[in-house]
Amino acid sequence: MLLERNVNVAIGSEDMKKMKFKLKPGQMDYTNAHWAPVMNCVVKYRDKILVVQRSKELNFYPGYWNGISGFLDDKKSFEEKVREEIREELGIPGRMVKKIRLCEIFHQEAPKYKKTWIVHPVLVEVGTDKVKLDWEARNYKWIKFSEAKGLKLLPGFDQVLKKVSPWLR
Repeated sequence: MLLERNVNVAIGSEDMKKMKFKLKPGQMDYTNAHWAPVMNCVVKYRDKILVVQRSKELNFYPGYWNGISGFLDDKKSFEEKVREEIREELGIPGRMVKKIRLCEIFHQEAPKYKKTWIVHPVLVEVGTDKVKLDWEARNYKWIKFSEAKGLKLLPGFDQVLKKVSPWLR
C-alpha cells in the first residue's frame, strides 16, 4: 500500500474484521475498490524536503518513511485536499503553503492488498520548517533530496521523489 489518509480503512480480509471505517459526509469508501486515487506530498522548505516516519498505530507499513499522503476521497478541490493534509498532519497553516505542483500521475500495484493506487505526486513548497505532527507520524526529518535513498521508504515513495525531482533544484 502506498498511501492512507483514512487509516481506519482495512484492505486485507483479516484486517476487515478488526477495523471499522466511518464515512464522513461526501466521502468515498475505497475499502473494497481495486483502484484508489491517492496523493503523496513531498514538502519542501528552502533546500530540504520533509520525510515523516509512519506511526506504529498505522495498519500498513508502520515505521516506514514517506511524504504526507491521503486518499482523494471527497469532492474537495485538489488544492483544498493538499492544504488540508498539510494542516492536519503537520500543523502548517494554509497561508504558509507557498506553491503546489502536481507532477506526473502513476499507478502503484499492491498485490498483497489487491489494490492499484493511482498516485498523484505533489511538490508542496512551504514558508516554514516548524512542524507539529499528528498521530499518523511518530518522527520527521528535514533532509537533502539525496539523503532519502538511505531511508526505509514506503514502497512507491521513491517513484514519488523521482516525479518531483525536476522541480527540487
